[in-house]
Amino acid sequence: MAITRVETSKAYRLLQLGATTMISAKHDGDEDAMAASWVGLGGPNKVIAYIGKQAYSRQLVEKSGYFVVHIPTVQQMETVLYVGEHSKITMPHKTENLDLFYQEEFDIPMIKGSAGWLVCKVIPNSHQEEKFDSFMGEIVAAWSDDRVFKNGHWIFDDAPDELRTVHYVAGGQFYAIGKGSKFNHGPGGN
Repeated sequence: MAITRVETSKAYRLLQLGATTMISAKHDGDEDAMAASWVGLGGPNKVIAYIGKQAYSRQLVEKSGYFVVHIPTVQQMETVLYVGEHSKITMPHKTENLDLFYQEEFDIPMIKGSAGWLVCKVIPNSHQEEKFDSFMGEIVAAWSDDRVFKNGHWIFDDAPDELRTVHYVAGGQFYAIGKGSKFNHGPGGN
């Protein structure tokens, strides 16, 4: 696997799929990760993430001002369920069961095996955060597994099935993204 830096001007395309995500954060040596179904685009190079008050990760996001959005793959379905079903409040050593790594410029844990990672700096809005549990972040750096996202585009048709992104439904059921179809709709399409 080769992890490739993604231009921030193209990083929003990592989220365009509507895939299930995971969020990680760290503050003062304390780190956590959680599953997150409600994460999406909030404008150019911006992410909106719903992070409930019950989530341990939320306190780390609030204190540090940063979070990472992970785009999990089929091979990570158990990891998504694990970080979604276990709280660091009741399981203090939760992250010891995760395969974490760090990128040089950022002291925020990232989970190995994801298709993409977006480091987001919180754009403070206490009203939205308190009333709606909604955090907006500016994408300040992003990386992708270049077997599935390269040159600003998803390339699932050429990748192994275990690297397809997943969409969580309920009760432990996931769907993997399917085959792509390209439609020619004239000049100017990306």
